[in-house]
Amino acid sequence: MKKNKKTPEVHVLLDVTDGQENAPDTSGEIVILPDSDWGREKEVSRDSEPTEVVIPEDGQTEGPTAPPSVNIEPEDSLEDVSEEIGDIQGDTASPAEDSEEPAVTVVESAAAEDDETAEKAPTLSRVRVSPAPFLRTSDRTSSLMLDVIIALLPAYLWGIYTFGTRVLTVGVVCIGCCVLFEALMQLILRRPVTIFDLSAVVTGLLLTMGFSSAVPIWMPIVGAFVSIVIVKGLFGGLGRNLLNPALAARVLLLVWPSQLHIFTAPGERLTGIGLTDVVSVTTPLDALHSGTFPRVMLSDLILGKTAGCIGEIFPILLLAGGIYLLARRVITWHIPVAFIATVACLTFFFPQIEGSALNFMLCELFSGGLLLGAIFMATDPVTSPTTTYGRLLFGVGCGVLTVLFRYFGYFAEGMPFAILVMNLLVWVIDRVVVPTPFGGKISHGKS
Repeated sequence: MKKNKKTPEVHVLLDVTDGQENAPDTSGEIVILPDSDWGREKEVSRDSEPTEVVIPEDGQTEGPTAPPSVNIEPEDSLEDVSEEIGDIQGDTASPAEDSEEPAVTVVESAAAEDDETAEKAPTLSRVRVSPAPFLRTSDRTSSLMLDVIIALLPAYLWGIYTFGTRVLTVGVVCIGCCVLFEALMQLILRRPVTIFDLSAVVTGLLLTMGFSSAVPIWMPIVGAFVSIVIVKGLFGGLGRNLLNPALAARVLLLVWPSQLHIFTAPGERLTGIGLTDVVSVTTPLDALHSGTFPRVMLSDLILGKTAGCIGEIFPILLLAGGIYLLARRVITWHIPVAFIATVACLTFFFPQIEGSALNFMLCELFSGGLLLGAIFMATDPVTSPTTTYGRLLFGVGCGVLTVLFRYFGYFAEGMPFAILVMNLLVWVIDRVVVPTPFGGKISHGKS
């Protein structure tokens, strides 16, 4: 709106106390500055009355004058204050200007002990408020990511021991490409380079855990590009992605299932980058999907002596990593327990194979990437709910969808699809499951 110089203005001076003690309370005083030039307001100290340099129509400064003021009492209503402002405004306006609407602006005045420090006093324009929840903690992103890496390392080292040094090669390619793609994208977009927060390293390590030791080396490169550039970078970077980056890349790579699902027998150690003739074997989860029990003992299934992905074959080490994250308070128990318990209940009461329901349930729990997903992927704080009940609901949903995808899906593993679907429903869960207000629930009982 174009400013009319003849229109009297009402400038409201606000005092910012900044939480200092022994400061006089001037926040209840509204000062009317008639016919002032915007931008020429003089800062008001705590020890003096507000003054204003009034500029007449001829442009000459007459000096500071004490403008009329309105004292607000606690019992005054908004209508009373508006009426007093209108009276003063009417006194200062000319008869020809009575029909024009007054312009009201807010002046942010600094609060300081004396005039020398007035310029350094905080103003409202310098106050920065971050979104809730407000937490005070010494943890940093790098320290949290380091805990996740420590929790994943035992299972990854077991994969190297079981399948050979090619697992180390796949891990180096995944992690290196994730770090490289993140640095390049941030440099291109002129964003701060955050590769030292270790989030890209965690993404690369989780991506590695979902591959087999015989995966073609170009697939980790494509997976790193999808997870860092597309899923994470294009949505704004760390903390803004809607999906788990490692799982989204793994699902996208399923367009080449014949090359992604090449599994070697435990003890068949591969080396180098390239592959020679590799004989693919059936995993326990493939056997369950085809309607038969695995041809391995349950003890071998628990102790990591079966075929499968690099980081999914030793459930004991994955559970130990989850206990470590719980002890470090990196994750909470709600999502993993709800996830695993839901799968256990559904597979026990609704087994797909005739025989022992308990044996079928244990095979479903310790086969595939269920534990890896429940402990390390579904608990991603960015793509999971923020409330306790929301996390429980999220875990139950992941468990139900995992069983449905395993029973009726085309692929044997349903964990990645289940978590990604629930990632897309997190905003719905956060809207439905409203957190309890501070102070407890509000009682609506009759008086």
